[in-house]
Amino acid sequence: MKIISNPLELKASLSSQKSVGFVPTMGALHEGHLALIKKAKEENDIVVVSIFVNPTQFLAGEDLDKYPRKDDADKKICSLAGVDILFFPSVEDIYGDDEVQVYAPNVRGYVLEGATRPGHFSGVLRVVMKLLNIVTPTKAYFGKKDAQQLHLIMLMVKQYFMNVEIVPVDTVRDSDGLAQSSRNVYLSKKEREEALKIPAALYAASKLVSKGVLNVDAIQNKMLEILSPLEVGYVAILDRDFNVVKSVEIGNTVILVEALAGKTRLLDNLWL
Repeated sequence: MKIISNPLELKASLSSQKSVGFVPTMGALHEGHLALIKKAKEENDIVVVSIFVNPTQFLAGEDLDKYPRKDDADKKICSLAGVDILFFPSVEDIYGDDEVQVYAPNVRGYVLEGATRPGHFSGVLRVVMKLLNIVTPTKAYFGKKDAQQLHLIMLMVKQYFMNVEIVPVDTVRDSDGLAQSSRNVYLSKKEREEALKIPAALYAASKLVSKGVLNVDAIQNKMLEILSPLEVGYVAILDRDFNVVKSVEIGNTVILVEALAGKTRLLDNLWL
């Protein structure tokens, strides 16, 4: 495995490759990331993984300084997973002064997670745009767990006519059902037990839908009942273009949950 920090060096090393699969990450790698890498290896001649904790997507007072960093372990994981190139830039490698900006859309970028974290998705899209332009991959792989982020990245690629295919990959869960996340390391044993209310609520929603209950209010009420007493940011039931709906449409619906377990903000969702 080759480790590269300089963007221009990476671009030069990839100039003659046939197909490139790209997995952008912020490190603290887990089984969810490995699922992305595995999918990329199956579909491409070469796989590039980036590890970059992006400062522009963190708001003031958020956990940028505390965000889990496991650089040595991550490098070993990538090597064992068969990654061809690990892109490991510094902040100075990615950002300069007085930059051209990329902004999240005014509506879809400022609802749900964007409502409580205004500007977060602008930071996400800004770094993803840079990374995709550096790597110029054939396909880039993102987890479905961050559904709003995934939607906005796909929207950016479409609206900016970018020559890359975005490949969504299913959420990987631990044996207890909790969606894997780098932030799970923050959870105490008790908080993790409380966090299991999140997948339990999503499971209850799927059971209701399987029984023919498609009304959004009925599903949301049941989920909120199960999630109590967690501090719930939102339970949203939308179509896959992130429009509000009154009824579930199989094949075109996503249910999203944001809740706090202790002080740790957790996201999860269900694609129907």
